[in-house]
Amino acid sequence: MFFDDDFIGSITGNPVDAAIDICGLSLSQIERDSQGWSEHEYSVLIEAYALLVEIIQAKLIRIAFQVPSLKGDANLDCQIISEFLSTVSSLLNQEKSKLHIDSLRQRFRTTLSGSFAYEFSQGDLDRVQILVSELRDLIRNSVDLESGHKQRLLERLERLQRELHKKISDLDRFWGLIGDAGVVLGKLGTDAKPIVDRIREIAGIVWQTQARSEELPTGSSLPSVGTDGLDTKARES
Repeated sequence: MFFDDDFIGSITGNPVDAAIDICGLSLSQIERDSQGWSEHEYSVLIEAYALLVEIIQAKLIRIAFQVPSLKGDANLDCQIISEFLSTVSSLLNQEKSKLHIDSLRQRFRTTLSGSFAYEFSQGDLDRVQILVSELRDLIRNSVDLESGHKQRLLERLERLQRELHKKISDLDRFWGLIGDAGVVLGKLGTDAKPIVDRIREIAGIVWQTQARSEELPTGSSLPSVGTDGLDTKARES
């Protein structure tokens, strides 16, 4: 196998980068000056195609065109797959670049405007990134959440992670997670505990960041308004 289990297991953590890597690594195996397709090239390209199709069908990435069908002829299929990989790589890199620029503009806009901003410590920022990635894996792997709800949660987490910087203008996306946790808890019951625990930890970090930025007294605790039911159910689980 060209893509080992460790690589496949890492895909859900950052599916866009993983898909770009799949395309790049596979295309790098092609001998551009050869007169035909080798058995090695065919094997790598077929594996990359199958892996990308599963990523797309799992809705880990989105592409704006139909996945091409293979013909059952090795030479023709290699040509189809190589063009498919090149197109996917180009589209994902364009999207990644656009999102990066949008994220930078938001960051610079906050700084240049001189407006109020909440500032995370580097340690807290790193921890929130880890927790959000773990949440994505837990939600994606849940067999009890219906697909539409799962997709909405994953999209919310993707937007949150994309906009996460040391300085941000508002914390609304974070506090929206509290409502999401309550819904998940209501649907999954005790099975929601790993998800709720991580959301609670994120909420604690966000609250301390907000309290520090608002110059509240050191050690101010997170208000229980709107979270009593969540805390009570979590303790029961």
